[in-house]
Amino acid sequence: MNTRPTGRRTRAALALTALLGGAALAGLPATTAAAADGALAVQYRTGSGGATADQSEPWFKVRNTGSTTVQLSQVKIRYYFKADSPDASYRFACSWAVRGCSAVTGTFGTLAHPTATADRYLEIGFTASAGSLVPGADTGDMQLRFHRADWRTLRQSDDYSFGGAQTSYADWNRVTARLADATVWGTAPEGDDQTDPPGGGQTLFDDFAYTSHTDPALSAHGWSVRSNSGGPGVPGAAWDPSKVTFSASDGNSVMNLETSTAGTGASTVHTEVLTRSMKFRNGTYAARVRFSDAPKYGPDGDRVVQTFFTINDLKAPMADDYAEYDFEYLPNGGWGEPSNILYTTSWETYDPDPWQAVNQHSESRRSFAGWHDLVVTIDDTAITYYVDGQHFGTHDAAYLPERPMSINFNQWLIDLDGQTSTTPRAYDQQVDYVLHVKDQVLTPAQVSARIDAYRDAGTSFVDEVPAP
Repeated sequence: MNTRPTGRRTRAALALTALLGGAALAGLPATTAAAADGALAVQYRTGSGGATADQSEPWFKVRNTGSTTVQLSQVKIRYYFKADSPDASYRFACSWAVRGCSAVTGTFGTLAHPTATADRYLEIGFTASAGSLVPGADTGDMQLRFHRADWRTLRQSDDYSFGGAQTSYADWNRVTARLADATVWGTAPEGDDQTDPPGGGQTLFDDFAYTSHTDPALSAHGWSVRSNSGGPGVPGAAWDPSKVTFSASDGNSVMNLETSTAGTGASTVHTEVLTRSMKFRNGTYAARVRFSDAPKYGPDGDRVVQTFFTINDLKAPMADDYAEYDFEYLPNGGWGEPSNILYTTSWETYDPDPWQAVNQHSESRRSFAGWHDLVVTIDDTAITYYVDGQHFGTHDAAYLPERPMSINFNQWLIDLDGQTSTTPRAYDQQVDYVLHVKDQVLTPAQVSARIDAYRDAGTSFVDEVPAP
């Protein structure tokens, strides 16, 4: 077991009360559980019936044939096809949907055991905004399409799920539907091995494709931009939502957190973005984060902390159901460190007064300026951290979480002792994406493959993770 300086706990001791207290928790959205006896039927028609086409147009309706309400975020449809060449790549698009194209996702996968008519599939999913289906209801029309990335003509007459004569909607069992990871409709080709473990594999993915901190989609997708006062960091500092901005970088959307000061508590501004719901526990967490060694303007030297972490609330001093798992980069040192250091820390519990801590950490004392792929996996045996695909540290089972957590990013100053100037200065931390896969331990390479699949499909947001 390792411990960290008292100043480190300023964040966890104060931030949890402020961020995860009554007002925030009261705002959690209501959810509808997937029906235990739920059954689905999928209707299909084609919008492009030729043997070859510029793009394939599988259109669907999903109907609830069971007796209880079905949450659409727990539904997956697979349309199977034969790739035109081994190296062909495809793009997904939604032309129109009754529930809204923003509520429909599409990702491509490869069958482990290809057949003569199927070696790929298009998997259709739904975000939380798609809502639910009461018994007897259907989704309405979903006019979907996909095409080769190079826009070369594709052949669909040899595709397992294609029906060239299906010009009006009818039940179609050559596509499959899963509800909460159980197949409830259709017949898959022999090569389809749907191996997600029961209750696992649900995913949160966000590409942070928003216009501003006031974009309604940001809140609708479960994020909160902190505005309330309090710790961690410099006493008297504000947490300013307007300093969380969004822009494009190298073709991807990026979230930017700006932290600034002019050397006083009143002039100091911190930033934080977090999920409103604490529903994340075991599985894989990943984010691509850009750390900064130097300020965007003004004199350098502030003891800034740039983070990606998960956390829940401390119910009482030394409560054993507390959990927190951190990536924390200190470009200018702090907590007794003279210069840049990256920490990963797994917390079992703590007592803020008098200070006691039960945690384990790994560290690397070098510059981490620039973009980095951060991954932490949690299963029933250990917590394992990776940076840029390389193993960073493994922490013991004694520090495993007992309760679900939120996902957070923040940037703040430990104190003002590192730089006493009153000249204004500001620091940036950027986030490219975040991913959580419930109850599945992925390798960094598997994380990269998932991100590429979402982006190839044009998917910017998915949240399939059920409320606890």
